[in-house]
Amino acid sequence: MDAIVAAGGVPTPGDPLYPYTQGKPKALVEVAGKPMLQWVLEALSQAPSIDNIVVVGCKDQQGLLALPEPITFLPIQDNILRTVQTGGEALLEINPGAEYAVLSSADIPGITPESIDWVVNSALESEHDAYYNAIPRHAMEKGYPDSGRTFTKLKGLEVCGGDLSIAKMSLLSTDKEIFERLFAARKNPFKIASLVGYSTLFLLLTRLLTLEKGVERVSQSLGIKGRVMLCPYPEIGMDVDKPYQLELLRQDLK
Repeated sequence: MDAIVAAGGVPTPGDPLYPYTQGKPKALVEVAGKPMLQWVLEALSQAPSIDNIVVVGCKDQQGLLALPEPITFLPIQDNILRTVQTGGEALLEINPGAEYAVLSSADIPGITPESIDWVVNSALESEHDAYYNAIPRHAMEKGYPDSGRTFTKLKGLEVCGGDLSIAKMSLLSTDKEIFERLFAARKNPFKIASLVGYSTLFLLLTRLLTLEKGVERVSQSLGIKGRVMLCPYPEIGMDVDKPYQLELLRQDLK
């Protein structure tokens, strides 16, 4: 399977990470001696399940990276939807027969080839249009007790979102407005639920919504067949949004 890495975020003044980036891409912030993006690219390159890699963003700064293999870099895009669409177009030029793409953020430097292979191989067990990872609370707190992640409380389950997904290539070229709104809300389950409908939001607020029913409602609303995988690898959900998360990973990856 091929991969698209979104590496276009540039913190602005007022962003908690701005003191660390000073107008430069977040993906290039140093983590244990390497740019954060390099950790992600090394893990993807070493994963047997990954073939081609396209990075959207950091095109002008790729010389700062010690790339493990030839990787395609593209210019930064205006939003996350255009990022995955542009990455998808590039992948199809490289591999016209590609059916799926792994979608990764550049701010999960803790990911490993093993965790990436688990995501890809788990997805290949079924035929869906999109796959999203959710990390159970016990797994996240075991791996990163001080992660500060926000957990969504479902019926009988608490999860946080992962930053490694899989989507059919055909979905990446959609122009449906709902997808842009969904991407914008991807880290906030309450926003996602409100996009689907207030009955779903009510069930979520009252903790009566099961994971299966939530997936079913989102899939029906978007007109796709989606699947949420309960991922046992906390590094998939350990992204860097705050300074203390950056320092946590700097210590963890030393």
